[in-house]
Amino acid sequence: MAYAPGVEGSFRLAELLGGLTLACDVANANAPEKALRTVVLAVEIGRRHGVAEPDLRDAYYVNLLRYVGCVGFAHEEAHVYGDGDDIGTREVMGMADAADPLGTVRRIVTRIGRGGTVAGRVRAVANMLGDREVVGLHSYAQCDASQRLSDMAGMGPRIGAALRFVCERWDGKGHPAHVAGDAIPVAMRLHHLADLIELALQRGGRASAIRLAHRRSGGQLDPHLTRTFLDHADELLAMVDGPSCWDRYLAVEPTPHLTAGPTRIDDVARAFACFADLKSTWTLGHSMGVAELADRAAQAMGLPAEERTALRRAAWLHDLGRVSVANGVWDKPGKLTVSEWERVRMHSYWTERALWQARPLRPLAQLAGGAHERVDGGGYHRSLPGVALGRAARVLAAADSFRAMREDRPYRAALDENAATRALLDDVASGRLDRDAARAVLDAAGARAPRMPGWPCGLTDREIEVLRLVARGGSNKEIGMHLGISARTVQHHVAHLYAKIGVGSRAGAALFATEHGLLEPGMLL
Repeated sequence: MAYAPGVEGSFRLAELLGGLTLACDVANANAPEKALRTVVLAVEIGRRHGVAEPDLRDAYYVNLLRYVGCVGFAHEEAHVYGDGDDIGTREVMGMADAADPLGTVRRIVTRIGRGGTVAGRVRAVANMLGDREVVGLHSYAQCDASQRLSDMAGMGPRIGAALRFVCERWDGKGHPAHVAGDAIPVAMRLHHLADLIELALQRGGRASAIRLAHRRSGGQLDPHLTRTFLDHADELLAMVDGPSCWDRYLAVEPTPHLTAGPTRIDDVARAFACFADLKSTWTLGHSMGVAELADRAAQAMGLPAEERTALRRAAWLHDLGRVSVANGVWDKPGKLTVSEWERVRMHSYWTERALWQARPLRPLAQLAGGAHERVDGGGYHRSLPGVALGRAARVLAAADSFRAMREDRPYRAALDENAATRALLDDVASGRLDRDAARAVLDAAGARAPRMPGWPCGLTDREIEVLRLVARGGSNKEIGMHLGISARTVQHHVAHLYAKIGVGSRAGAALFATEHGLLEPGMLL
């Protein structure tokens, strides 16, 4: 896995983001290129309806960025409403209709938690049916995560503003603000229509997609845009037929095409690092921490600046494929089964595939996908021998290992610095990790700069404590017991800190904490 040079010059932003949506597809149990097909439908419906070019451009990128918020509610979908399977929960609820309560109840009762235990299914169904606030909580999380990650990727205020309406409906029965009609940006109304059509098309074929558009027109969907779709249905659906719509996806982008330079990759890579780590409360801040540690170690080893840049980006993105595995696996406190372990091994494959699809990130694909390879050939997913691992790959493996040891996991508490150091050196002695890379990582881990005084957004020390525990999924009662205060006091702290940082959900709080480096390794609730 030799070092590969990065992208030179400018590139189309659509190529970068379009490739990364493969990770969003697998996070939602959708067929590959689902997000791209939705983009094509949204833009082409808009063109036939006479939507203005600036709004079409918004629709193009809203349909790409909307999916990065899909893991914002993954923790709750897995452990409260889905018997450990957040991906299955999203798949089941993806076509639920708020205007059809009986159908939604039937969908929940017959499909939620199908792969889990009987007791788990009963508990998940009871929680979902008994919690009147679940839809609102889910909506806040989706909107918070999508908007904040879009902002991190530098997509601008128009895209971010439109993403606040992800879960709204034409008839005003959506969430969280119950906005209706033309008050919903046309870019998001196009997304609602195209998203539903594409889901129905993949699951039931053309006739199913057309029936669903008829049935939900004027309710969930803008009836005027829906009429345009129905008038051109055969032509539009033919555009997304076939094994791949990549070329058509690039062709439908409104002109002039948005381009960016290599530095834009950093913004997008950091955003997708947070997207991957938001998947589980146990991994918040992991990819950012690995990138920081690997970069300092690479500098100490004298790696050239260009190689350090590639390593840092690969470190941000090395766990992108995590979103392909249900949280019940990542958060399991006991030993994994053979099947579960195989799914874990495959997450690095999905990392590599997503980066390979995004042309500006293609030079990083094998490096990022090889973060779990080992010098003795005992890693995954390729089991590459040491001769195939360059210096950057060896540093990434050591940095990822050490950072993970210093973080809590569901099956063990975080190792202290001495224990983590011994464990890393044991892996060197056994031939699993490179000696020079491990030593550079250990030296870098001891060179952390002191924290600057003060907290962002005027947060107090107590609010920081609460924020960290909220991000990890703690309830008001659990946080209160941990801090020695009442649950009501915690509730007040949560309300105040949410107002200060401008979020309305755990997902938004978790992303804020990750973005500002506020999550300490070794924090166990």
